[in-house]
Amino acid sequence: MDWKSKKVAAILEGALAEDRATHDVTSQLTVDESKRASAAVITREECVVAGLGVIAATFDAYNRMQIAGGGKANRYDVISHPEIFDGVRVKKGATIAVIRHNARAILACERVILNLLQRMSGIATLTNDFVKEVRGTKARVLDTRKTIPGLRLLDKYAVCCGGGQNHRQDLQDGILIKQSHITLAGGIAAAVESALAGKRPGHIVEIEVRSEAETKTAMEAGAEALLFVQMTTDEVARAVKLARALKNDVKLETAEHLTLETVREYAQTGVDFVSVGSLTRSAMASDISLRITADVY
Repeated sequence: MDWKSKKVAAILEGALAEDRATHDVTSQLTVDESKRASAAVITREECVVAGLGVIAATFDAYNRMQIAGGGKANRYDVISHPEIFDGVRVKKGATIAVIRHNARAILACERVILNLLQRMSGIATLTNDFVKEVRGTKARVLDTRKTIPGLRLLDKYAVCCGGGQNHRQDLQDGILIKQSHITLAGGIAAAVESALAGKRPGHIVEIEVRSEAETKTAMEAGAEALLFVQMTTDEVARAVKLARALKNDVKLETAEHLTLETVREYAQTGVDFVSVGSLTRSAMASDISLRITADVY
């Protein structure tokens, strides 16, 4: 993740602006302008860490906003243990970062930092749980586009921190023919043939199928990847066998509202990928706090 990219900066500046972080009246009235402080970022439960770079990037964004408003930037340090980085599972009570900064700046940025760290670590933790469930099968865990509007870049990065893989970043990133496309195109064969004729280099034509009959139709039309939907594990297993008999290297994926209780059974059907919308749609935020320490300097 490039934490200094314009995309990340836009996310953080938008979040700080939403919180009116440069107009924290409580801190302005109660904390001396020149006071510096230390703060520890601490996990209150076991989790997979994701988003540590958010801390420094948020302070950078805050400094830019301060300068734009006629104020001044403040120097800061963000220190983390060398064994704690994005993708590492930590125990409850772990200090994942120590901040030294202007006290008002810490308080102004605290909520934005924690909101993003908590969400990203929650996504990474849930993803890692799914990855562990399919261990020993050939299936890899994929995310979907079911992300919070404006936060897709961070959500999908968090999936990678948990050991998952990203599917499409956006609608331009790949071809996935769904049931609505099939209906509007005039059927599976027509949709596949049209996509194959107009696809860009590097794209593969993937299409949703709901049965063995649709699998056969899609494969005969030249589909390069299949997404099995609305099918039981037995139905998926039979469709996998049929598809591979027609084209051994076809990429196969399933996405049937997968849960931690059902994902392994689907992974054992022989698919290459299991896509899990709940990774970014339903992940519980990890419990992470920021504590001002007695070390004020």
